[in-house]
Amino acid sequence: MNLMIKHGGIFICPLCEGPLSVYGDRCQTRCSKCNQVFASENSIPLLFWPQKWEGSGADVTDAIKSFYEKTPFPNYEDLDSSYSLREKAKKGIFARLLDEQIPYGSMVLEAGCGTGQLSNFLGMTYGRSVFATDICLNSLKLGQEFKEKNKIENVAFLQMNLFKPVFKQGIFDLVICNGVLHHTANPFLGFQSISRLVKKGGYIIVGLYNAWGRIPTDIRRFIFSFSGNNFKFLDPRLRTKDVSETRKNTWFQDQYKNPHESKHTIGEVLNWFDKSGFEFVNSIPKLTSRLFEPTARGNWLDHLFLQFEILVSFGKEGGFFIMIGKKK
Repeated sequence: MNLMIKHGGIFICPLCEGPLSVYGDRCQTRCSKCNQVFASENSIPLLFWPQKWEGSGADVTDAIKSFYEKTPFPNYEDLDSSYSLREKAKKGIFARLLDEQIPYGSMVLEAGCGTGQLSNFLGMTYGRSVFATDICLNSLKLGQEFKEKNKIENVAFLQMNLFKPVFKQGIFDLVICNGVLHHTANPFLGFQSISRLVKKGGYIIVGLYNAWGRIPTDIRRFIFSFSGNNFKFLDPRLRTKDVSETRKNTWFQDQYKNPHESKHTIGEVLNWFDKSGFEFVNSIPKLTSRLFEPTARGNWLDHLFLQFEILVSFGKEGGFFIMIGKKK
């Protein structure tokens, strides 16, 4: 059974928040309150609804959406089967641990899934339901194409604005939002929006650019801009010999040509957790082998050393850090 049909009662209209009915093989949707009908494309429900912003907020959303429609990230090059995706994911400690430790029967949302590689990987495991959303249709199409080609049944792709969620509150055991909020007009507001979708006792995982760890990237961005995109060997990813030119270009565009990004600190995200009713559980760096096992949140000095560690790694992962919280 189609995953959206199976869980049809969890959806709400992004316009009026009325009940949203899913029907047909192509997952068309209709609101029973305002009668708004939402089309679908490639069996992907088109549920994106713009957020009204004051000032330039709307321009940020439009610019980011346009950027990723032209440059979907990451691409599926060299991933021709579910086996190759699984092997790639297993090489990354975080994805492997996540797959091993998500409890059976969990409802999972990846808000801002990009091309959906993580969602497709998690959807390969029987006994969980994975919903993957993004604002960029071209990215979602790549994920949907891979899903259909490899008959991955436990994942559903939807076009959605995370500021206008199409799910009822308190539905998900786990919400993942990696590399997304720092490309929005208001990251904290975005965090609050998706945090409401987590059920009590459930978890949220957010990945952001670190204010310290991003310094090497900012320096390289200035050099690339000043030199006409020369000296690309300064980026560790771009001088790796076993990475194709297509993947290198995708990385370069995402890291150095993105139209909008913000940077954040560990203390700032802990403040988000506190204000939104979440307890700190774990983080990357300094990840323990048990993702959802509580660890000490540390003090400002611990955070200082941890962020310095991200900095001295020369931003090999783009100055990225991950925080895991549990809803009280």
